This record gives sequence, C-alpha cells and structure tokens, in this order.
Amino acid sequence: MKLENKQIAIIGGGPGGLTLARLLQLQGANVKVYERDSNPDARVQGSPLDLHEESGLAALRKAGLLAEFKANFMSGADRKQIMDEHCNVFFSDHEDKLEENFGHEHFRPEIDRGVLRQILLQSLNIGVVVWGKQFLRMEETNGGWNITFADGSTAHADLVIAADGANSKVRPYLTDIKPFYSGITMLEGNIADAPKHAPWINDLLNGGKIMAFGATENLLLGQKAGAEIGFYASFKAGLDWVYSEEVDYNNRANLLAWFGQKYSKWSAEWKELFEQSELPIVPRPIYCMPLDQEWQAKSNLTLLGDAAHVMPPFAGEGVNMAMQDALELSECLQSENYDSILQAIENYEQQMRKRASAAAKESLDNGELMHSQGSLQAMIDLFSAHTK
Repeated sequence: MKLENKQIAIIGGGPGGLTLARLLQLQGANVKVYERDSNPDARVQGSPLDLHEESGLAALRKAGLLAEFKANFMSGADRKQIMDEHCNVFFSDHEDKLEENFGHEHFRPEIDRGVLRQILLQSLNIGVVVWGKQFLRMEETNGGWNITFADGSTAHADLVIAADGANSKVRPYLTDIKPFYSGITMLEGNIADAPKHAPWINDLLNGGKIMAFGATENLLLGQKAGAEIGFYASFKAGLDWVYSEEVDYNNRANLLAWFGQKYSKWSAEWKELFEQSELPIVPRPIYCMPLDQEWQAKSNLTLLGDAAHVMPPFAGEGVNMAMQDALELSECLQSENYDSILQAIENYEQQMRKRASAAAKESLDNGELMHSQGSLQAMIDLFSAHTK
C-alpha cells in the first residue's frame, strides 16, 4: 500500500474532508483531520445538501454509510415548485415525485448539512478529527510538511490534502491561480420556526423547494431541518456593491427598503422572508475557478472540493464534486495501477480538473440563464424534461 507508514493530514472538516478521512480509514491509512472549529457544534451549519447518485451518494455507498443516510435524509424536501414573482406556479412535482427513488439519475435526496456531518464524524475513529486547529502556515521538510496552527501547535504530515474551502489557506502552496467573481451575488437568510414566524411562506413552500423568477432577479427557498427555512435573494451586481454601505445586513428596516426597491415588481407577500429572517443577512458573492486551470502535481500535497474548484451553486454540484473528489482520490491512492503517490495524485488531479471544469461550466451557464429575461420559461423547460 502506497500510504503505508505515511501520516496524512486533511485540512478542513467539511463533507469532502470527512468523506476522504472515512475512506482512507477503511483502507487502514494513518489520517488526521485538522478542523478550525472548536467542536462539532461551534457554529450553525448551512443549507441542506442534495446528493447525486453518481457522486455524493456513490461516495457514501463506498464509505459504507448509505444506510445511515437513508435513515436521516429529509424525505420530500427535494420536491420543487417554479413560480413567477406573483406566486403563480408554472411547474410542480409535489404530486408525482416519489419520496424515495434511490438509483434514479434525477433523484437528489436532501439532507441537513449538520446531520450529514454528524454521520461522517460518527464513522471516524476517536482522535481522527482534531478540533480547534486553524491552519496558519506550513513548511516543506524531509519530503513532507511541518504544519503550524494558530494556537501555536504543530504537526507533521507526509501528505497534506487541502479541504479547507473556497478561501483555502493551503491552496497557495500548490498553485497561485485564483477564482474570479461570476457577477452574481446572493443574500442568504434563515427563518427559524417557520410555521409560527412565516406561515405564508411556510405553506407556500410545503416542505420542498421554490425557485421564483422575476425579470433578472430570483428568490430560491428550501426546507431545512427543525422547521427552518433557508432562502437566497439572487441577482447580478458589481463586486463593489457587496461591500458598499448601500445595504446594512443587520438592519431590518434597511433590508426591507432595499428589497422593496430591488424586487419592486414582486408581490408584497414575499417581504415575509426579510421581515422574519434572522439577522444579519449574509452576502454571498459567487466565485468560480478558471475552467482551464492547471498546476504541477506534487507528491505530498493535493486539493479537493472548493479548495480545488469553487464554482457557482446553480447546478447543485458543489458538495457532490467534493465527495466525488474524496472517492476518486482515495481510489487512486489505493490503486495498484500507479507506481507512486505522485502518479496517483497526477491521475486524480487530471480527472478532477476535467470533471470539475464541466460542472463549473454548467453552473456558470445556469447562472446566466437564471438571471436572464427568459429565466422562467428556461427553468420550466429544464425541469419538465427531467420528469419525462
């Protein structure tokens, strides 16, 4: 085994990093995950994740965790409605979509992000995840790396895998290529106890998803665990707008005034989102790695997930790409087809970049389509085709 007597350090304990740790653990590898959070409950996890048959679910199947996923996914949360700005429904699969259809290419079961993280954490041996370790820097030595964390502690690894997200601090040790701004920004909000605080939105959502399209701006809503609703206001904007003082993300009156102006042609009922959202609303400028990125492979360092190929969310591929990265990297490192770790990593990175580039292109194209004048009809056509 190429990893025998090798110490592996995964920087970042998101779905991609934890999936890789589980897969490597099953191979008998000596692996540690260094996570900056102080504990599993240090912060609220984000929106639910929809996993795909050929990527996220394939990784869980290989990790021996599909049964746990099936016992914990949010049945029915993948049902969707497509609407216009006046709440007119033009597409709905609520009546004919199977609640469980594993194995079908278009079945994308939803799971709460925190629940998925807990499934992965519980699958790891005690001590694999080291909490409170914010990456600070690392130095190459003796073919490996000496890693220093913000608390002053250090660790040595023969192989480092960057799984620390879009703002990866490890990525620059491999490549200086940076992501570009896509031209689209999303404002993220969350409503707790939606049946009580936002009854109109809660009834409209009906436990699933909503994609609502205006002229060039969108509202995207989804059911979360614990009767919560997550939503995004999505629109084109210059990057300077995000950091201007035009919107005070912690001021409800200011947010409502902005929403009334930006979404002026939308029905007044949608204001319930901003009236009841927890504050602050979080701005999310959407970035993407260049589709043609290349770098020279190293035998002691590689990347996965957003650290390797951050992309817009408009194809639902982000977490699935990360988990597929973990699956394919673990398989390459285990394969007898490669004589060395370097060859295994080279093959993994070549295939990963090709696959991620195609997904990123789809995401960019979908983003343009979803923020165009013909967005409503385009999305109706897209999802209608999937139901045939």
